[in-house]
Amino acid sequence: MYKRVLLKLSGESLGGPAGKGFDTESLSRMAREVAQAVKAGLQVAIVNGGGNLFRGIQGVGKGFDRVDGDKMGMLATVMNSLALSMFIKDEGVEAKVFTATPMEPVAEYYMRDKAVEVLERGGVALIAGGTGNPFFTTDSGAALRALEIRADALLKGTRVDGVYTADPEKDPTAVKYDELTFDEALEKKLKVMDQTAYSLCREGNMPIIVFDMNGPGNLKRLLDGEKIGTLVHV
Repeated sequence: MYKRVLLKLSGESLGGPAGKGFDTESLSRMAREVAQAVKAGLQVAIVNGGGNLFRGIQGVGKGFDRVDGDKMGMLATVMNSLALSMFIKDEGVEAKVFTATPMEPVAEYYMRDKAVEVLERGGVALIAGGTGNPFFTTDSGAALRALEIRADALLKGTRVDGVYTADPEKDPTAVKYDELTFDEALEKKLKVMDQTAYSLCREGNMPIIVFDMNGPGNLKRLLDGEKIGTLVHV
């Protein structure tokens, strides 16, 4: 169904049940899911959040300047990408970390064509550091990179299995959407991604699939064409 996708993972998903630090079981599970999909022929780029280590905006009011706090958040995404890359390599798949700002020898400076080269030879490109600028979330970074590499879809791996009328973890009456247009999601004020990321995907005709990354085999099932999660499209 898809040849190339960009997978957006939250930092909290790498932190296990507590959503903090690194959880090796979660990292190993994510790496297996990605490696399985890549070995089946899917090209996968990954953008990680950094919330398990540091989220810039949360530091505002606690003594952290927003700009410097966001820089710290960008560094957190680099650490997450390096950690996940090691587990992907353990699964027998090449994994290369790119950063939005120069950071050699920690990782290679991101260039679209170099990242695509990794994908085309069967490796995983982990693109870290957000957009390289403060005031932009990793959702925005994921939308930007998905458009740059000409992905067929942006997959947002979350703790829930799609987009609901309300937060299903708080409201037991919440109903899941199988499919939505960008206009419907906007009209219903559904939180698919932040507004900047959402606008980029909408204008660039980049479909978003929100799904449960913790479900065993879900990434491979998407590759096989099964209807997993919620599809948001033009």
